[in-house]
Amino acid sequence: MSTPVTIIMIEDDDGHARLIERNIRRSGVNNEIKPFNNGTDAVDYLFGADGSGLAHKGEALLILLDLNLPDMTGIDILRRVKENKYLKFAPVVVLTTTDDSQEIKRCYELGCNVYITKPVNYESFAHAIRQLGLFFSVIQVPQAVP
Repeated sequence: MSTPVTIIMIEDDDGHARLIERNIRRSGVNNEIKPFNNGTDAVDYLFGADGSGLAHKGEALLILLDLNLPDMTGIDILRRVKENKYLKFAPVVVLTTTDDSQEIKRCYELGCNVYITKPVNYESFAHAIRQLGLFFSVIQVPQAVP
C-alpha cells in the first residue's frame, strides 16, 4: 500500500493559490494540500526544526513551487530540496509566470520535474491546472529515502 501524497503548494499570490487548489480538486484529486505563501515558512516545514529534512522521511511529497516569492527565490528552494537526501526524490512542479528560457533551463538542470508557465489568461491557466490534477492522479510519487 502506498503512502498518500501530500501536496506542498508554495505560492504567494492568494488568487493563484485558490485557483490552483480549486482546479486540482475539480480534477478529482483529494490529497492533502499544505499551502505556504512564502519561502521561509515552506523551507521551515520541509526541512524541519533541525534543518535536515529528516522529519519527512518515509513521506510522499509533491511540491508545487512558484519562483517569484517575497522572501527568497523558488530557485533557492528547488536547489535545497534536490540537494537534500531526504527530499530529493520529491517531484517538484514549477508553476510560475516566468517564461525566460534560461530560467526554465536552470530549473530542469536543478531537477524540477515539470515547468508550467502561468498564462495571464485565467481560462488557459485553469485548464493547465486541471491537466496537472490529472497528472497527480496517475503518477506514483516515490517516498523519501528510508
